[in-house]
Amino acid sequence: METTKQGQVQWEPTARRVRAYLGGRPVADTVRALLVWENPYYPTYYLPLADVEDGLLKPTGETDHSPSRGDAEVHSVGGREGAALVYTDSPIEALRGTVRLDWAAMDAWFEEDEEIFVHPRSPYTRVDILPSSRHVRVEVDGVTVADSRNARILFETGLPPRYYLPKTDVRLDLLEPTDTVTHCPYKGTAAYWTVNGQKDLAWSYPTPLLESHRVAGLICFYNEKLDIYLDGELQERTQTKFS
Repeated sequence: METTKQGQVQWEPTARRVRAYLGGRPVADTVRALLVWENPYYPTYYLPLADVEDGLLKPTGETDHSPSRGDAEVHSVGGREGAALVYTDSPIEALRGTVRLDWAAMDAWFEEDEEIFVHPRSPYTRVDILPSSRHVRVEVDGVTVADSRNARILFETGLPPRYYLPKTDVRLDLLEPTDTVTHCPYKGTAAYWTVNGQKDLAWSYPTPLLESHRVAGLICFYNEKLDIYLDGELQERTQTKFS
């Protein structure tokens, strides 16, 4: 697929069938969706207005202005206020006649027949998980909280390597579960721990998505927020959106 960019906005068509559901009924069903990067981290879907079910969109009379995408008419969707932006006259020609459904306002999204979560998966993000016997040691404020030679290293585009470690190699007495839960379109739903008194420094995917099953039940620590030694060498605390 050819990617096009205008200003800070990037977009490209996708060959995948895309469906959004609300209240048990389809809101949109299209094979003509656009992947649109409104920010550099991940895309969202813009769908042809013609592929939205008749009668579900109701204009609110309000508009939403974007310096790059122009003015959109705000619509409610099936009674959910402000759940859709309709672009009838965007300065970006490809967006004219499309609707941007608020991801969280929908009950479910599907690519083909597989449900997807959080946001569309970028075709330029890759996740590789490799077993490694390299020596990984994790310190928090000078205290060793994990020491392993049986890591699974997860390489994800745009992020530092993540070291997923067996629980038997982690000082579980220094971990306390929190109520934090996050979702990843590539890995699934994560649970978190406070580590040595610092909240949400570690996480795990108890039941990850199929493509990330190799990290199931393993524990990972934020490279950005603590000290990780790889084969005895202290790793740099890389600056990311999680720093």
